[in-house]
Amino acid sequence: MPRFLCILSVIVVAFAFVADSEAETRPPNVVVFLVDDLGYMDIGANNPNCFYETPSIDQFAKSAMRFTNGYAANPVCSPTRYSLMTGKYPTRVRATNFFSGTRSGKFKPAPLNGEMPLDEITLAQALKKKNYATFFAGKWHLGKTDKHLPQNRGFDINVGGHKAGGPYSGKKYFAPFKNPQMKDSPSGDHLPDRLARDTASFIAANKDKPFFAYLSFYSVHTPLIGRPDLVKKYKAKAEKVAGKEFSEVPGEIAGKKVQKYRALQKHAVYAAMVEAMDQAVGKVLKQLEASGVADNTIVIFTSDNGGLSTSEGMPTSNLPLRGGKGWIYEGGIREPWIIRYPGVTKAGAVSEEAICSIDLYPTVMEASGIETKHTIDGVDLAPALKNGSLDRDALYWHYPHYSNQGGPPGGAIRVGDYKLVEHYEDGKIMLFDLENDIGEKNDLAAKFPERAAKMRAKLHQWYRSVDAQFLQQKPGGPEPWRP
Repeated sequence: MPRFLCILSVIVVAFAFVADSEAETRPPNVVVFLVDDLGYMDIGANNPNCFYETPSIDQFAKSAMRFTNGYAANPVCSPTRYSLMTGKYPTRVRATNFFSGTRSGKFKPAPLNGEMPLDEITLAQALKKKNYATFFAGKWHLGKTDKHLPQNRGFDINVGGHKAGGPYSGKKYFAPFKNPQMKDSPSGDHLPDRLARDTASFIAANKDKPFFAYLSFYSVHTPLIGRPDLVKKYKAKAEKVAGKEFSEVPGEIAGKKVQKYRALQKHAVYAAMVEAMDQAVGKVLKQLEASGVADNTIVIFTSDNGGLSTSEGMPTSNLPLRGGKGWIYEGGIREPWIIRYPGVTKAGAVSEEAICSIDLYPTVMEASGIETKHTIDGVDLAPALKNGSLDRDALYWHYPHYSNQGGPPGGAIRVGDYKLVEHYEDGKIMLFDLENDIGEKNDLAAKFPERAAKMRAKLHQWYRSVDAQFLQQKPGGPEPWRP
């Protein structure tokens, strides 16, 4: 009997050693929340005076690191989504506008590639190398054929991602949905809750293996449709908000008329959409805890572009940031960025490091122990997540299109606290000191000509390195400016 117990003890110890080794070598799970059109100032964690209530996101920020200089690679959706999936600037493949966006102005827009190339190695495909279970829910908008859909780009499960670019499942936020991926929802089912439930179910079913869950909300994109109970709540709240609701900015660039924008957050329906999205985020975060995997899961929360403030109902205000969705000013590209990386980030930490959507891919690759052998533009955020600095000299933007929201074609570069904006219709440049002028009101190009010239030369060098395309001449029209 003693000998039997001795052998049994050895077996138990051996199994325990194997279990411990597996726990130590298992890569972290990854959960990404991507909200459509959510502005930097649309969450309480970034805006103490926010009209919208976001308790789940705010509580998450207290457990994570919040970035005050986080960006999207583009002021509209598809290009940023491409950058998140690939770690590359969308300019490299001419995916520089929302897919199908070919609006003209004084000039024709640059040539547009309306799909994510099939030879790109997506984040999901890369994670499959480590045997991750992969899940996608929500808006895709990265291609219009079956071969471009999530289930053919590395995701085991696809809930909601379909060929149509429209972000609202048949232009409705309540079932029955026209989306072919979501026909099983009961009548009246609310879209953000449906996506959160499916994401939570995936987490529960895959808690014993590495997983990647990407919840890409259709919210808070138009059409503006909110849950009736929340709309009622915010209508009452809006009655107590005083102040000028809209303002105007005269003559921003050559040929541009006065631009109207929302100056005050008080849109009840939009507020209802924001809170419903927040509740959905909370449901997924609670599932991580319930499944016992929160301590081994990297969670990222961000948006694809700035808040919608200059058109289509102008539902939100990005002030003090200038512009909004479709503009290369801060209101169009500065996003909420919150990252929780257990064992790396400290609860409630805040970083001023400039980060971008191109950084998601290399950060997750490094955390998962996967070597990236192809070209990427982003950097691993681990040094910043440890409260350090990043080895990056500049961030770039290229938007050679006329946006649906009124934004003009242009490019930008940020080096340190300075940002240079270049308008493509006439070549005009503006230089801003973002540390002291976050609203981009004071053009310093004439005051610091050498700095402006150096940054412009660096921006133009980047254009050449990524084969950037520019505005085209209309038949019989003037020739467009060229860098």
